Amino acid sequence: MKKLITTFIACVLLVACEPLELPTLAPVTQIPFYSTPTDTPLPFIIPVTETPIVVVESPTDPFIIPVTEIPSPIPPSQWWEVYFTDPLTLSNPNNPAGSIEEKLIQFINNAQVSIHISSFEFNLPRVADALINAKSRGVDVRWVTDDKNGLGIDAEPNRGQFTRLMQNGIEVKDDVGRSALMHNKFWVFDRQITWTGSTNITVNGIYKQNNNVIVIHSPEIAMIYEREWEELWTGQFGPRAPSTVNQQWAILNNTPIQVLFSSEDKAVSKLIAIVRDAKVNIRFLAFSFTDNPLAVAMVERARAGLDVKGVFETFGSNYTTSQLKTFWCANVPARQDGNASFLHHKIIIIDNSIVITGSLNFSGNADTSNEENVIILDNPEIAALYLQEFEKNWVQAKDVSPGAFTCE
Repeated sequence: MKKLITTFIACVLLVACEPLELPTLAPVTQIPFYSTPTDTPLPFIIPVTETPIVVVESPTDPFIIPVTEIPSPIPPSQWWEVYFTDPLTLSNPNNPAGSIEEKLIQFINNAQVSIHISSFEFNLPRVADALINAKSRGVDVRWVTDDKNGLGIDAEPNRGQFTRLMQNGIEVKDDVGRSALMHNKFWVFDRQITWTGSTNITVNGIYKQNNNVIVIHSPEIAMIYEREWEELWTGQFGPRAPSTVNQQWAILNNTPIQVLFSSEDKAVSKLIAIVRDAKVNIRFLAFSFTDNPLAVAMVERARAGLDVKGVFETFGSNYTTSQLKTFWCANVPARQDGNASFLHHKIIIIDNSIVITGSLNFSGNADTSNEENVIILDNPEIAALYLQEFEKNWVQAKDVSPGAFTCE
């Protein structure tokens, strides 16, 4: 039987801060995380009185949103797909066969009604071609991007794809001059299928960096992302955007799924609560990991006897704000990635069953300012694939140099 959904717990909000030094950690006791009678475990980070959007056991269950007569194309046993980039073997953008780009184009070509995109940057001509073709056959194609890293650099060499979209009648909006980032990487097809993960739709994102994509075939999950996309499309950005976190979960084929959006949902504090409830092990792959409370929570679980280890992207982990020092000084195994480009993942895997992924870097800016999304699933089969990706990156990574840090 799958892990109870009460694994997903977050009743305590921690203040986001990024001190450089590891604070003194008290000895771990057996006091439960919920230490008062009112602090009862909450399923999926929401009150137990809430009802999930729908519990889906088969494609015939009722849908919450209109689906415009599109039949569910995926049987219950195939409601999810997971993909990873492979910079060592799929590194040639002139040959997209087997790549994430090829898979994305298939979804675009299969769309019948709508493609709503919230994605950070873009420079792939073949994807632009597919979107233009979709628009020409009557599909509602619209894109929300970042101002500086999206529309703002579209005139630079090897860019120009947003301009092509707009010249062909596809609306593109950005986040109107904010200093924070519109950093999402999610697509919603026909209000049926959600594509998310860490992958930017760029040459570097797909062919040079280590990235992941998870696809969920579910109108219930698609509705959650569609609602967020509508907020972005109407200019609701940042921490003042409305939070609907109590409605952002579902149970699909016995798999609990929670979706979080930053910055309105205070996502990192929710991740800390899940980490603190870990029982066996924790693995992570992190492009940017500067959030000290999250790092301390992992170190505390390691001191409690759990098997904890992770891989940091090398360039970012050399900054003083990186939490690599926190792990190194606590003797918790951590390495720097071996990719000559970037390890761009934002993944945490807990107890061989819980997967946390999306666009959210483990940082204060991502949590409090940017537009980000996180998806959390409790499914050992999905977790096994992410653990394989972790092991591949762990083997390719390098140990931190002796004496790299001075520990107090």
